[in-house]
Amino acid sequence: MTASNELLDILDLEAIDQDMFRGCTPPYETRRIYGGQVVAQALAAAYRTIEGRHCHSLHSYFIRPGDPKIPILFQVDRARDGGSFAVRRVVAIQNGKQIFNLAASFQTPETGFEHQTDMPEVPPPEGLKNEEELRAEAGLSPDSRRIWPVEVRPCAPTPHGFVGVEAPEDRVWFRARQSVGSDVAANQCALAYGSDMTLLDTSLRPHPVSWESGRLQVASLDHAMWFHKPLDFSQWHLFVQDSPSASGGRGFNRASVYTRDGDLVASAAQEALIRYR
Repeated sequence: MTASNELLDILDLEAIDQDMFRGCTPPYETRRIYGGQVVAQALAAAYRTIEGRHCHSLHSYFIRPGDPKIPILFQVDRARDGGSFAVRRVVAIQNGKQIFNLAASFQTPETGFEHQTDMPEVPPPEGLKNEEELRAEAGLSPDSRRIWPVEVRPCAPTPHGFVGVEAPEDRVWFRARQSVGSDVAANQCALAYGSDMTLLDTSLRPHPVSWESGRLQVASLDHAMWFHKPLDFSQWHLFVQDSPSASGGRGFNRASVYTRDGDLVASAAQEALIRYR
């Protein structure tokens, strides 16, 4: 019997009507739905209405917290099908209300000018510990050490419980724990899932605040991605993050995604609510 692939299971939406799909949340999510899941599922829903084109960009907003106990309905609007580009809008609905919306643009593959920024030098992932191992070493409860479908290995981990000032930047290696195959759409959706895992934290690094204080309120407000090249997310990728600004109770974060060979395959940006009461 083939073992279940958790990430592919999350992306496997049920078609329930024309351009209408249903997605579910893994049973271990009990408080609210992880934002990267909704981004990935919405992109997967859009891809179900696309042929012969690849997503090159998406822009999305988190509107309400998602309830993990009930399915999410994804309604796709085929905004445009042009000669080279197609645009889709996706609304995620629970209890008759929007919890999230996404706009994505898809392009027929073509060649053109190329340039990119260089990948920074960092330690290779093989010599680094993943988040679960770091939490175990810190003596955190097993509930905080559950295995996510995307593995994260920080290049310079901050000790758990540390309260101090750090530079507003971070670098982690990440990858899908199980292969999602060679399909461009599946790998983009898998990367979208993982891209929300550490990005928000970057804007908190310059501020001496504690997650354990109970006074920190955080939430992703929006999420944008640009896919530059096809990728295989079962391989290690470097997630280079920085936060150039925080103000008005919001932190702005951006990131570049590199293969081990130094190819820049994607970029991301996110604004997050960061309040300390």
